[in-house]
Amino acid sequence: MKEVMVIANPAAGHGNGAKVLPALRHHLSEEGLDFDLVCTTRPLEAIELARQAVADGYRTIVAAGGDGTTHEVLNGLRAATDDDQVAGTLGIIPIGSGNDIAYMVGIPENLQGACRCLAEGQTRVIDMGRLDDRYFANNIGMGFDAMVSIVSRRIKYLHGFPMYFLAVLQTVFIYYKAPTVSITHDDQTITRPILMATIGNGTRHGGGFFVTPLAEVNDGWLDLCIAREVGRLKIFALIPHFMRGTHVDKPPITMLRCKRAVVTCDSGLAVHVDGEIYAEAARRLEIEILPRRLRVVCGNTNGP
Repeated sequence: MKEVMVIANPAAGHGNGAKVLPALRHHLSEEGLDFDLVCTTRPLEAIELARQAVADGYRTIVAAGGDGTTHEVLNGLRAATDDDQVAGTLGIIPIGSGNDIAYMVGIPENLQGACRCLAEGQTRVIDMGRLDDRYFANNIGMGFDAMVSIVSRRIKYLHGFPMYFLAVLQTVFIYYKAPTVSITHDDQTITRPILMATIGNGTRHGGGFFVTPLAEVNDGWLDLCIAREVGRLKIFALIPHFMRGTHVDKPPITMLRCKRAVVTCDSGLAVHVDGEIYAEAARRLEIEILPRRLRVVCGNTNGP
């Protein structure tokens, strides 16, 4: 039995996953890894493939794709693990568009560097989040944030941060009315029209937007960024701050930390989880942090 199972998504990065498969196999072999590789053929298949890989005895399950593939693989690992136990080990080969989960654990975006991290085998145990019955590593976006993910799916000629940046600009012109949302975080409640709300375990999403810049992946807290309803010109003014993480003290922004949150919206709310569309009109969401529940192969980080 080989120790490493690589679950590759050929559709990642608008088809980039299929193009890099030969190079991926080459670098994995060059690093001396004893691995099996299987390709996904449909959405959500990586969840079952990861769960089966655990049952088959593979010690490291690698997501070769974008954040969506990594999201599915970690859900498969979680499904194969008792609730109070650490799931994993998760490896990441980032070949998608955003690659924010890889970023949060220090995995380089080039194939050779990512395969080298996998071979070196340095790991850390990080927090996970739970959204209803779905698990996540990085973040949840609601409102404008989620609409950007929806719009980005229509952009086929760009990749990575340029794709998300263009999606942000397009969303400014199509996302008109901010819904009234109630957010109960731990024992406090905020009810107001909001442009967006983002709950982060990691700092970055969209390939380059630091919406929760002070988040730490193993501190047992979720960071919450709430942007109240503002006009288009104010949105444009905020974009550079989100790119640098300097929005945290701006008047339209409220930054909080919580261990649990319940979000309700009578009119329905667009939601993404780890960059994948979770709902286009969610009315109730239950979110919580699960401290130290995922073991992941990491790059050069200072965490435990």
